[in-house]
Amino acid sequence: MFTIKKLNNISDAIHDHLPTDTFRVTDAAEDFDAVLVRSADMHEMTLPENLLAIARAGAGVNNIPIPQCTEQGIVVFNTPGANANAVKELVICGMLLAGRKVVPGIEWLEQEANKGTTGLDKLVEKAKNQFVGPEIAGKKLGVIGLGAIGVLVANAASHGLGMEVIGYDPFMSVEAAWHLTRAVRHAVSLDEIFSQCDYITLHLPLNDKTRNTVGAAEFAKMKDGAVLLNFARGGLVDEDAMLAALESGRLYRYVTDFPNEKIVNHDGVIATPHLGASTPESEENCAVMAAQELANYLLDGNIKNSVNLPECELPRISKSRVAIINKNITNMVGQITAALAADGHNIEHMLNKSRGDYAYTLIDLERAPSQECLTRIRAIDGVVRVRVL
Repeated sequence: MFTIKKLNNISDAIHDHLPTDTFRVTDAAEDFDAVLVRSADMHEMTLPENLLAIARAGAGVNNIPIPQCTEQGIVVFNTPGANANAVKELVICGMLLAGRKVVPGIEWLEQEANKGTTGLDKLVEKAKNQFVGPEIAGKKLGVIGLGAIGVLVANAASHGLGMEVIGYDPFMSVEAAWHLTRAVRHAVSLDEIFSQCDYITLHLPLNDKTRNTVGAAEFAKMKDGAVLLNFARGGLVDEDAMLAALESGRLYRYVTDFPNEKIVNHDGVIATPHLGASTPESEENCAVMAAQELANYLLDGNIKNSVNLPECELPRISKSRVAIINKNITNMVGQITAALAADGHNIEHMLNKSRGDYAYTLIDLERAPSQECLTRIRAIDGVVRVRVL
């Protein structure tokens, strides 16, 4: 029986994938094998020694101490793509709001109604000219980051909205490429996006390399009156440079899902209260994917959608499986297989993958290794965690 601790409210759909005869899901456990989390901050949390995995029901993992987890042999999962459609729809909404002055029009109408103005039906015909805004059809959209969300945005803008779409992603996956329409033109540099596009939308993770991806130099390259949309992470944009670009007119609108006191009251900023994944469909999709990832890892040792360890999936064909997390150093596999051979094992199936400083190995055997054999493997310098499944 595996105990899974919930740190946030998670959709009940998880129980279809975590049956009660194998998994105990609770928010009260002090000792637990895995964690399901959405927004709770885990950086100050004491992680039990037996904690095997953390699944974040969402894409971002800034609330999880990744380096500490990796050192302790804790696999951290996220759910890329589960909320992609929800974010895509909000990005499209953001483009429309930026151009058509819908929000100012609604606010004006509410003000007139609150003043008790009569004859509104006639007044709006006189006032509507102040809310004229451009259509997005025929405009150029630059999509920076062609992951699950970026691909959906690019395809929708190209096929459904009549926009000319330019995409940039030097690390685009094969799977994403399969789903991207041919109508999307590939940019060879970010400068091409910044200099040519009327609308620019960001779909990048936030890390040390991507922080302030759009700063003063990038705003200087943009067309006058450009619109920047950020539904990825707030730190991707240098906000001081963004406000200066709005004041100069280089930037027409900044549309973001990450408001704060510095930017929210500026006339050129359209901010939503982090609504990107706030749909019942998205929350359920994220919960289901997170539950499936935990079940697959806890029961069979398979890793899919981890942010700190390599993808490693091996069909289960034998009675016993050994799963090993270790430092990615020379002769590690040789030492492990030698320990198994000394215990009389013939390896039936094995998969070894590495990611940066760490590696992961799945080994299928006809019978379980002896405790003496497991002790020898755990004693190998660089081995972090050993599980028998």
